[in-house]
Amino acid sequence: MSGIFITFEGVEGGGKTTNIEFVAKALEKAGKPIVLTREPGGTKVSEAIREVLLSKELPAMHHDTELLLMFAARAEHLQSKILPALAQGKWVLCDRFTDASYAYQGGGRGIDVSRIATLETWVQGDCRPDYTFLFDLDAQTGLSRVRSRGETDRIEQESIDFFNRIRAKYLEMAKQHSDRYRIINAQADLPQVQQQVADVLSDIINTQQANTLI
Repeated sequence: MSGIFITFEGVEGGGKTTNIEFVAKALEKAGKPIVLTREPGGTKVSEAIREVLLSKELPAMHHDTELLLMFAARAEHLQSKILPALAQGKWVLCDRFTDASYAYQGGGRGIDVSRIATLETWVQGDCRPDYTFLFDLDAQTGLSRVRSRGETDRIEQESIDFFNRIRAKYLEMAKQHSDRYRIINAQADLPQVQQQVADVLSDIINTQQANTLI
């Protein structure tokens, strides 16, 4: 892979969608070719799976079903969009990726992480993000933000305990993978959050430019 793969993670209400667009504009301004995408989703097939995963109209699904659907969508997303873009030297910005499976299905649902790791290896091979922005805030604040916007999807209707477990898992992963994780304090107001993001992005761009000179 010759491109740069950046993922955006965190519990609901952390501002991922707003800030991924902020990063996209900054990279475009810096002359970087980008692909902006999301999970679950990113391709026609994967978006159809997303509809199933988030639908409140369908009966409750087994936790294993949820996990396998996530990776089915991810497999298509990788092969059809992410890997080709990276091979072309593009900067891929993805709203959630496999860390979300560890956090939501592992931390939240309680699925053994070794099973998630098996699927990760099978579906992704050695493809992993180069950098991960973690938008961290307490779950109650995040849920309040989401629910104030109006209708919620199936996962957003889960309990506060579910999201507390997710946050704890994200913070655990940030310690385990401190080389690629960049924690953003998402409790702050938007200008402060975006200043943090801009500072981190500047460091990433400088690092990549330095690497091309080696």
